[in-house]
Amino acid sequence: MKESGYKQSQGDHTLFIKHSATGGVTALLVYVDDIIVTGNDEREKHEVKQRLATEFEIKELGKLKYFFGIEVAYSTQGIFISQQNYVTDLLAEIGKIGCKPVSIPKDPNHKLGEAKEEPMVDKRMYQRLVGRLIYLAHTRPDITYSVSVISQFMHDPREPHLQTAYKVLHYLKGNPGKGILFKKNNTLALEAYTDADCVGSLVDRRSTTGYCTFLGGNMVTWRSKKQNVVARSSVESEFRVIAQGLCELLWLKIILDDLRIKWDGPMKLYCDKSAINIAHNPIQHDRTKYIEIDRHFIKEKLEEGVVCMSYVPSEHQLADILTKGLNSSMFHNLVFKLGMEDIYSSA
Repeated sequence: MKESGYKQSQGDHTLFIKHSATGGVTALLVYVDDIIVTGNDEREKHEVKQRLATEFEIKELGKLKYFFGIEVAYSTQGIFISQQNYVTDLLAEIGKIGCKPVSIPKDPNHKLGEAKEEPMVDKRMYQRLVGRLIYLAHTRPDITYSVSVISQFMHDPREPHLQTAYKVLHYLKGNPGKGILFKKNNTLALEAYTDADCVGSLVDRRSTTGYCTFLGGNMVTWRSKKQNVVARSSVESEFRVIAQGLCELLWLKIILDDLRIKWDGPMKLYCDKSAINIAHNPIQHDRTKYIEIDRHFIKEKLEEGVVCMSYVPSEHQLADILTKGLNSSMFHNLVFKLGMEDIYSSA
């Protein structure tokens, strides 16, 4: 591909991009022996397929509709991705095809601990189930937090952990076709929402990081993960996730620059008010000396004008769904705001 003028993206080494003299762009996304070809240069797309056919035995499958369990649908509104068949197969595999649906994937009042006093469950079965759910979370940010929690007990799964995993399946039963709709938009603002659930883990009192990023109003990446060390304060846990969210925005900027896509800057990061105040304060405080690297990194990007930080109230903090269990009303309000829909639903 490099001999044909394609350059490997600095942000994603599986992405190869070629720009034509007329302003066209062709992109190849490679995963082992599967390739997605896209772009607005129809001539180059045809020629690259011919070049690939001379080197390898290839099978052209036409317009992208299915890729590694992810279904792709098109409408006048935009592009929709989901894993409806994957969900149905998973429910059948676990014997939950006829289970009773529930409205939320995790009870907000139920926190999981090690549960050493509870019966052990089949470790391999549990690990396989959680692994399947981790892959499903690639198109289902609504289950990402729940899956992050149950994945912390794969080394020694107990009955409460399995029942929590089963609740995720019961939730999926009620909306197997839910996915993400990437709507057409004339603006390309880069935004991130960051949140942290301070010392929320019952096992080691570590905090949970949650962030999601948006391009042109469409959510493109998200994450829920327990932090590596115990935070000494809520500000410390917030600063850690802000730094991670900022890194994610900078990574997306690299991808856009490689594609030569102009985006509306500066990037925006929505977070906790106290963290914003400290980030803009040049004076070091005792409560921030443990996070000086993150603080200086954030401060540097603020001074460069690369990013601006804004406060967002709790009810509008979209990353909240990635750090804690929520009641049904709050949960579904955020799911809607994340751009999740079910185009297959008759309702």
